[in-house]
Amino acid sequence: MPIAACAAAKVAGNVMTLSLICASHTPMLSRVPIDPDQSARVRAGFDALSLHVQEFDPEIIIQFSPDHFQGFFHRLMPNFCVGLAARSAEDWDIGPGELDVPVDVAKALVGWLQDHDFDVATSRNMIVDHGFLQMWQEMRGKFTDLPIIPIFVNCAAPPLPRYRRMRMLGEAVGQFAQSTGKRVLLVASGGLSHDPPVPNVEQVPAAVAERLINGGGRNADEKVAREAHLTEFGVLAAKGEGPCAPLNPAWDRAFLDILQGGDIFRCDAFDEDAVRAAAGRAANEVLCWVAAASALSAAGAYDSHVELYEPIPGWIAGMAMMTAQPRQEVSASTALVR
Repeated sequence: MPIAACAAAKVAGNVMTLSLICASHTPMLSRVPIDPDQSARVRAGFDALSLHVQEFDPEIIIQFSPDHFQGFFHRLMPNFCVGLAARSAEDWDIGPGELDVPVDVAKALVGWLQDHDFDVATSRNMIVDHGFLQMWQEMRGKFTDLPIIPIFVNCAAPPLPRYRRMRMLGEAVGQFAQSTGKRVLLVASGGLSHDPPVPNVEQVPAAVAERLINGGGRNADEKVAREAHLTEFGVLAAKGEGPCAPLNPAWDRAFLDILQGGDIFRCDAFDEDAVRAAAGRAANEVLCWVAAASALSAAGAYDSHVELYEPIPGWIAGMAMMTAQPRQEVSASTALVR
């Protein structure tokens, strides 16, 4: 198990500097009831992630996650953006608060990426929504005390980054993480098969297009009404009804197999339109998983464990959680001592 592997590495005097957790997210998690046994398995998955984080005890967290038109809009849509400061969008039962971004490290990361041919955008007031924060809320009940550097990935507003470019960015981030000499936890949130009603700016009424392009906050009543409306899609999906496409467990498992096998280069051939057609309008959120796993691969081969996979129609998500850490080579002298 991952936690035992972490402990064994520390006992052997070979403290890991990188580790990984990935998790799906869904706004329906707190809104659409599911089978109690299934709910218990999801809860156990979050607990396993939490224990992994606790055991690793990160000094820095670098997280790749999408946004759902809460902080980034078509007016100016970067493919990647590093947050130098960030705060909660307060959506889907997630409260207010600012992330404790280690700004000097974040600036150093930006400089490293520039030196490695990635001209990433930066934000000194990044708005992060449930795509970033839900996993921390579920694992720990809070997010304001963690040293998180958020990296936004455009997963919803074409043109999206290419999967090959995403892998390359992840590798550069992983190389930077290793260069710090600190314990860096690499994190991704998103996917897997996932078909919520993501709006297409070219196919919506003018008033909706205006907000998708230029943003604009909603008042409390508007936010409540919007979330209630979107929850109806989850209720319908649980019955096999409504406009959301069915989940695709076969696609989900094939993707997890790629990451578990460390064969991330295979994702280079992924086409964003084909992913969307096979696994849903938000399935390209797996770009974040590709980036985080690629960052971990900068340390060489890794061992991984799928803590959870549950296709949950009412949550409009193939819910998955995975942990991983670099493969530890036990030296001959250590083996003799044992």
